[in-house]
Amino acid sequence: SVVPFDASIAGLGLAMLANMPFRYRSPIRLALLLPWALPLAFVGLIFAWFFHSEYGIVNDIVRRLGGEPRIWFNSPALTMMAICIATIWKTSSFMALILLAGLQTIPSSLYEAAEVDGASKWTQFREITLPLLVPSMLVALIFRTLTAIQSFDIPFSMPGPGEEAQTLAMYIQLNTVDYLDLGYGSALAVFMFMLSMATTFVYLRYVRGDKD
Repeated sequence: SVVPFDASIAGLGLAMLANMPFRYRSPIRLALLLPWALPLAFVGLIFAWFFHSEYGIVNDIVRRLGGEPRIWFNSPALTMMAICIATIWKTSSFMALILLAGLQTIPSSLYEAAEVDGASKWTQFREITLPLLVPSMLVALIFRTLTAIQSFDIPFSMPGPGEEAQTLAMYIQLNTVDYLDLGYGSALAVFMFMLSMATTFVYLRYVRGDKD
């Protein structure tokens, strides 16, 4: 899934905005807590209403712009798009909070020295901010990738066209609870655990700087 990386990009933008020295920085930081604090199932229900084909706010905006309303939960592609948007909105704030903490550990003297040398804002971002944020980004990606692998609440709370929109956790729940196939469901749960462990191991190698 590209959702962890999309959430990290959105989170990086939010963290940079919340770290800028202007008057309304504190309300922005406070606003970052709202998506993170909402329950996952609640977020799924909210976005299920947003993307409702008859009275959803998304189709209302499409109509006002002169477009053709969509039946979002009638095809796998549109269903996954709606789920991804809801997931990115929910998780980008968590990524932003971690990256904001990383941004605040970067010494301001590095930027001051770069300005003296004539470096542009883009050069400072590329040569100072990004390299020093890599450990924080990898830690954030560990948490985000694990929750993406184990994703259940948001897609389960949003209607979809059946098996095409199922996640691994939903498939495990289907087999163990609905079909009572405990052996197969347990094997899938072990596979999810091993996949999570392998993903964490790969990320931790880069966090330690061990790429051999």
